[in-house]
Amino acid sequence: MHKVKARGSTLNLGWLLKELVSDGSLTQTDANSIAAKQRSRDEALLHPLRIIASRQCCHAKTHKPLTLETLCQWLADRAKLDFASIDPLKINVPAVTAQMSFAYAKRYGILCLEVSPEELVVATAEPFDLGWIESLEQTSKRTVRPVVANPVDIEKYLVEFYSLAKSVFGAGAGAGSAAENAGIANFEQLLEVGKLKDPDAQDQHIVNIVDWLLQYAFEQRASDIHLEPRRDKSKVRFRIDGILHLVYELPGNVMTAMVSRLKILGRMDVAEKRRPQDGRIKTVTPNGNEVELRLSTMPTAFGEKLVMRIFDPDVLLRNFTQLGLVDQDYIHWRAMTLRSHGIVLVTGPTGSGKTTTLYSTLKSLAEESVNVSTIEDPIEMVVDAFNQSQIQPAIDFDFAAGIRTLMRQDPDIIMVGEIRDRETAEMAVQAALTGHLVISTLHTNDAPTAISRLLDLGMPVHLLKATLNGIMAQRLMRTLCMNCRVQVATDAHAWQELVQPFKLAAPKQVYQPGGCLECRNTGYAGRQGVYEIMPLTKQLMSNISATGDIQTLRETAVKMGMKPLRLAGAEKVIMGVTSIEEVMRVTPEWER
Repeated sequence: MHKVKARGSTLNLGWLLKELVSDGSLTQTDANSIAAKQRSRDEALLHPLRIIASRQCCHAKTHKPLTLETLCQWLADRAKLDFASIDPLKINVPAVTAQMSFAYAKRYGILCLEVSPEELVVATAEPFDLGWIESLEQTSKRTVRPVVANPVDIEKYLVEFYSLAKSVFGAGAGAGSAAENAGIANFEQLLEVGKLKDPDAQDQHIVNIVDWLLQYAFEQRASDIHLEPRRDKSKVRFRIDGILHLVYELPGNVMTAMVSRLKILGRMDVAEKRRPQDGRIKTVTPNGNEVELRLSTMPTAFGEKLVMRIFDPDVLLRNFTQLGLVDQDYIHWRAMTLRSHGIVLVTGPTGSGKTTTLYSTLKSLAEESVNVSTIEDPIEMVVDAFNQSQIQPAIDFDFAAGIRTLMRQDPDIIMVGEIRDRETAEMAVQAALTGHLVISTLHTNDAPTAISRLLDLGMPVHLLKATLNGIMAQRLMRTLCMNCRVQVATDAHAWQELVQPFKLAAPKQVYQPGGCLECRNTGYAGRQGVYEIMPLTKQLMSNISATGDIQTLRETAVKMGMKPLRLAGAEKVIMGVTSIEEVMRVTPEWER
């Protein structure tokens, strides 16, 4: 029978070591070593579980590392309380910070995680020192349910949440309602005299909020940041692994000032709110990596919406294995891109990873003996190995003009950001016919449809046959978290729906998402590409006609070995990389 620590007392290292040894979690030798080690003055101020975790010992029975998270779970069991992993994306920061002052939370080392009409869920790392519950219940008029959480997380988010709340309050204090301050583009705005103006974009509170926003996005591995004005409360959302998450709700006037601040940083026209604008910001993450942000504004009913796309060089310049382009797919792709001339197309919707594929391919092709030149809108990431140009529509420097100029620049490889119109397509074909390799993108659903799109743009069939090397369609799918994926028997109906009308034997077992601390209980961690590659062989070319019979072309391509996106995704399911549901979510149905 374990001795439970007396209520009202704080944890100390000696008691924790003794209990861990008696519980069989820690050897006596390790406990003696931790107790005997001389600690610095700073270390003596740390939570005792942090000191134990820093020694990197292993569990006496399971031999698994005794991490801080593991020790906190052990402590929660000992105190007969629930353990909570703090996920900042799931916390309503304005609501939780309103329940107690920062001084009160700091004094007791607690952090409110959930608020409901009847209950507060409050995290603590001192489960035997709960004297604060009674006073908090009286002031909040709610029942308080304590949970144990990681002391590092409590300390970190305590400062972050209250600093953010303070900045938002300071920026919006006295500035009126969202409807009164959302700016000239708000269709429902009322003119009222005697009200204070919106907070200034250079106000220190706004600077703090924007700095927090960017740092937070980098920490959460966000690919996009959405600032969305609404009638009552404006929203901040992050796209993580392809899924949007609500991060924070702000007063409309604070959102307006944040957008203005970001427009200043992106060297955009702050006064112009009636038409869309584009800009870019180059910044440095807390770990020292340079990151580019592409900004795009658009007027909406309640003000300017701003979307920032984050271009991390570590993500953009991945190798093909990391992209998921392996085995036969990789062989076909390399064969298409290593030819000295011709056109290679990458197709897919926005956010399907086309840019990453292009940059990684160009990086692998760029040698000292090769001149790689790009014409982009905009330049996504500056790379020393390329000669990069950005189109300027205001001075009639578009994609077609850019290709025309590049052909006089002695290029070997030309990358065109996107083929959007007939003139650009004609110039790309001309460049391919004169001995250059042209790599570009199209927005189509699959690889065969790219042929139809080029025919729609007015490209003659004989020129397509003469210049096209091949087409690759792609999608990004979430990959299963390897720490918590669950193996289950294959659902025959779901499998048949996934692979129809093709015959691919169902595996006996597949993996499904589980949920753990590493993946925020989503079951997925990271993304990988799934590809449909169609090399233009002579037999395929014979099926290209001016009438645009894409179905015949599609069926012939499959007979020649092309794997449709869903079939390629099904192979990833068999490999245990992703789930059936995820492949069906991101890939199009086979068109008959």
